[in-house]
Amino acid sequence: MLANAWSIHKRTLGPRLAFLMALAAAPVLSGCAVSQQQEIEMGANYAGTVAKQMPLVKDPEALAYLTVLGDSLARLTERSDLEWHFAIVDAKEVNAFAVPGGYVYVNRGLIERAQTMAQVAGVVGHEIGHVLKRHSIKQMQKAQGANIGVTAICTLTRVCDNGASGLIDVAATGVFAKFSRNDESEADAEGVRLMVRAGIDPHGIPEMFRILLDERKTAPDGLAEFFASHPMEEDRIVASTALIATYPAAQLKGLTNDSPRFQAFKRRLQSLPQSPPAKKK
Repeated sequence: MLANAWSIHKRTLGPRLAFLMALAAAPVLSGCAVSQQQEIEMGANYAGTVAKQMPLVKDPEALAYLTVLGDSLARLTERSDLEWHFAIVDAKEVNAFAVPGGYVYVNRGLIERAQTMAQVAGVVGHEIGHVLKRHSIKQMQKAQGANIGVTAICTLTRVCDNGASGLIDVAATGVFAKFSRNDESEADAEGVRLMVRAGIDPHGIPEMFRILLDERKTAPDGLAEFFASHPMEEDRIVASTALIATYPAAQLKGLTNDSPRFQAFKRRLQSLPQSPPAKKK
């Protein structure tokens, strides 16, 4: 993936990579802090692009459930002043991602693989953690500091004074296509913290990891995009389990693991028309 000029469709290589490459083309932001207002503008513009380029579940009942679940976590953060948004990508492949400003997306395929509410809450909490820690913003600044050559225009925020574009042409390495293990660990820790505060069993996080790792051994194709952007091995299950164990047993007792509403939510998704096939490269 070195020094090749690509025409990258956000739906193909994943929204996080496209987001980072677009931001790397914004020299006006290089070397300076990104304000919360700029972050919100980036997220809002990018969310508009996601809505145009990725299939999203439009069913009001399904969206209402995910929004209630996401809000139950987001409102407990130090960034509860953000206007948080939660959406379901209508794709059978497993993935989840967040963009700055409080936009969280979970693939339908991931929800359908989950067995309990706590497992999906763990994924949502993890992605909220990335927003809280501003990991995408930090990666963008790191990319600019590395002087990556980018031939794209900035499409995500008005500070670049350019309009949106459906395609981004880049000449860059793939080193910033995924978060670091430290970023993932921080997001896991935020997810655990938020779940405990919300009264949800944090064991859903390592449980979901186990489901995905087990499936990767037998049917890896549907998980390629997730593992490309979420580095994860057995040690991450161990680390999240150890983190949960640091909480007093009394604090973890009686936390909610599943609910009839979640199972109804899953059935609702399964009753919808099948997800469209993924676009080929």
